Amino acid sequence: MPRPRSRTVSGWPTDLATIAHDVGSLLTMEATLMTLSTVVAALFGEWYVALAFALAGGVTAVVGLGARRAFADAPDPRMKHGMIIAASGWLMTAAFGSLPFFLAAVFVPAEVAASYVPAGASYGQSSLAYFANPLHAFFESMSGWTGSGLTMAVHEPSLPRTIQWWRSLIQWVGGVGVIVLTVSILARPGSGSYALYRSETREEKIHPSIVSTVRTVWKLFLGYTAVSILVLFVAIRLSPFGSQLPLWEAAWQALNHAMTGLSTGGFSVTDNSIATYDSPLIETVLLPVMALGAIAFPVHYTILSERDLGELVSDLQTRWLFLLLGLGVLALSVQNLVSIPSVEGAFVATGTLDVGGAVDPIVADAVRDSTFQWISALTCTGFQSAPIGRWTAGAKVLIAGAMTLGGAAGSTVGGIKIIRGYVIGRGIRWQFRRVFLPASAVVGTQLNGRRLDREGMEREFSEAAIVTLLWLVVLLASSIVLVNLAGPDFTYADALFEVASAQGNVGLSAGITGPTMHPVAEAMFLLNMWVGRLEIIPILVFARSLLYGLDP
Repeated sequence: MPRPRSRTVSGWPTDLATIAHDVGSLLTMEATLMTLSTVVAALFGEWYVALAFALAGGVTAVVGLGARRAFADAPDPRMKHGMIIAASGWLMTAAFGSLPFFLAAVFVPAEVAASYVPAGASYGQSSLAYFANPLHAFFESMSGWTGSGLTMAVHEPSLPRTIQWWRSLIQWVGGVGVIVLTVSILARPGSGSYALYRSETREEKIHPSIVSTVRTVWKLFLGYTAVSILVLFVAIRLSPFGSQLPLWEAAWQALNHAMTGLSTGGFSVTDNSIATYDSPLIETVLLPVMALGAIAFPVHYTILSERDLGELVSDLQTRWLFLLLGLGVLALSVQNLVSIPSVEGAFVATGTLDVGGAVDPIVADAVRDSTFQWISALTCTGFQSAPIGRWTAGAKVLIAGAMTLGGAAGSTVGGIKIIRGYVIGRGIRWQFRRVFLPASAVVGTQLNGRRLDREGMEREFSEAAIVTLLWLVVLLASSIVLVNLAGPDFTYADALFEVASAQGNVGLSAGITGPTMHPVAEAMFLLNMWVGRLEIIPILVFARSLLYGLDP
């Protein structure tokens, strides 16, 4: 039965009780993930880190379970509650998710932290030390849960294995959505579940029941992850770099990169991300993994259940995704080929690319890097195979455009989403066409298989335009702030690129993000990642509720 509605619950206003109850559910789920991660710490003998995760899980469980029990009789959430739960839930999840990073940095002795640095590394300090700064720990957690991928860990291989696992896990769970996960397990079918699901920007249903929908999404996600791990493991073992690794290390890297690649998160467990491997095979294998995460999950379900590959063409967003992937690769390749004389070093691989003399190796690397980086950007994954910071301003702006748009709504990606860009384009064309028709004319249009009348098209257009406009205003304002904080070594193109990466939840970097960045810029990026994950409106509703409360 639905939870009852009354003026107060346990002496608190019902609105606050409803929000606190469901945020408590999210924290309870997060506490469970922290506690399970102590098993990973035990397997690797990381006892100080295990203590950090146990304590973090205990604190999070006390708060989460306390809120659930104190407000057990709170009414089901309505749409206004759902938006605030989504905004506050992601914020609190990121805040409590920072505890393992911070506590591990505090608990692990310096001599133990030094042992995490790989043998023969050119650096002597573990990146774990950076998380002793609470702001850095919060940044890493927010980046993980929102699937952004920007990191404070300068050298990921120097982190404890459990911290590497936690970074990958929160991106993997956050890719589909911690709220969706909680709804699928804890909630019952009904309007409350749908309010949470919709406020997390996921409009498309696979089944009539929202709970059945998100459970199906997770089944698909688990299946894809398993296949991705296997394929990546084989690719890593066949690469020159991976062939030198022990089997368990290759499996570990395949596991983590499959989790963060499919979730379009982009965290890595190697230095220099995917560039570490310098392997065309690994990059090629990752292309479909990243693309899978950028396709709406209802499309996956239709293809797998009905065995109908025609859905890849008939679905508007998927069709445009592949079109944009192809056009973008072509445009970026041309841009980088034209600029080779000035940025030649950016395309030269660490090894020699054997092309039999048919193609200049520098030209081949330019096309290869452009292909991988464009797909990584448009799918909002953030894996990096090239030193983008050394690319020209034109290339950076192209990549920034891809990160701003993103992939399909209903997938794991960030950005504005393809469907909004399409609706705005069609809306402008529709408005222009109306100018030449009499006022009495009945004007309709087709949109993704739906026939919309004038009122319906105006509603669709205005909603897409408002969200996009607000998104771009935050992007431009943040880039202006950042260019004044980043230092003289970075241009406005670098600042725009970095903000687009943070707000698009991508993770590619031109070199600005890191533990030495200005604290104001780092705090601003927390806002950008949070806003980007929830697409602004829930954040504005949350801010309004703090100032004025909720309307009855």
